[in-house]
Amino acid sequence: MAVEANTKETFESEVLNSEIPVVVDFWAPWCGPCRMVAPELDALAAERAGEIKLVKVNVDINQQVASQYQVFSIPTIGLFRSGEMVASSIGAKPKRLIEADLGISK
Repeated sequence: MAVEANTKETFESEVLNSEIPVVVDFWAPWCGPCRMVAPELDALAAERAGEIKLVKVNVDINQQVASQYQVFSIPTIGLFRSGEMVASSIGAKPKRLIEADLGISK
């Protein structure tokens, strides 16, 4: 299950200070492609439970974080390790393509 990180403080605690890699879904409720990719990300998180964490950031609520990571299109899915965004995937894609973009394919 995804964690919402819609404040600077929750983003820091849930993403930047995480001990495991974090997949961050930058999305908005009005975004159709964001709703299409959500089940793919939920499946990824379920398959990799304990290996990665899924966090959702509503860009309408948390514009500061979206801007900080240069999120100009949504959905943008970012992979964070040790507090840094190390890879990203833009647009609604199947899980296998998201995994490939993020460099976490099995």
